Amino acid sequence: MPLQNRVTPLGDIIATPHRGLFTGNRGIIHDPATRSLTARRWTSPAWIVCLCDFRGRRREVMGTRSWTELFFLDEATALAAGHRPCFYCRRSDAEAFRAAWARGRGLAAGERPRAAEIDRVLHGERLDGRSRRLHPLAMEATALPDGAFVQSGAQSLLVAHGRLWPWSPGGYGAAVASPAGMMLLLTPLSTVAALASGYRPILHPSVGGK
Repeated sequence: MPLQNRVTPLGDIIATPHRGLFTGNRGIIHDPATRSLTARRWTSPAWIVCLCDFRGRRREVMGTRSWTELFFLDEATALAAGHRPCFYCRRSDAEAFRAAWARGRGLAAGERPRAAEIDRVLHGERLDGRSRRLHPLAMEATALPDGAFVQSGAQSLLVAHGRLWPWSPGGYGAAVASPAGMMLLLTPLSTVAALASGYRPILHPSVGGK
């Protein structure tokens, strides 16, 4: 039976047999005796997205009292859920994200916000108390930068190549036209600004080209 450790764009943690391109964590949120989640969904404001393969290291998933291994379909999914690149195993990507994040927030040229400051802002953007925070959509969804997510009813949709791609645990469905009805912005606002300022997340290969 698959463990409950796959993260959706909404930030929910589900059980699915599908594998993801990235791992990450939010602190320790599991019981190693049962390899199941506790009632908490985060114990640290540093929500990161990491490489699945780093220097040949191996971990027993949820097997010890260490950080809880979570998994993501791709980097865009992790960013939508409120995570950001890890400064340890993904240093160059994390630096590129930090630079784009600073530009997107209008910081002075060369200013390098600390990881803790990025985490503080993201934490306020992804959560409303214990619930997920969704943001009003101020433009056409397809005008958002590649890698952003919107929510239409129960469906999470990736923006890429000027189209919308329905998310599922195993990959993206065929691109669709903008659905009728209200859509909300799922990716945190400062992350959307980073995407608009040049950060390019890694997308699952089920997303077609232009």
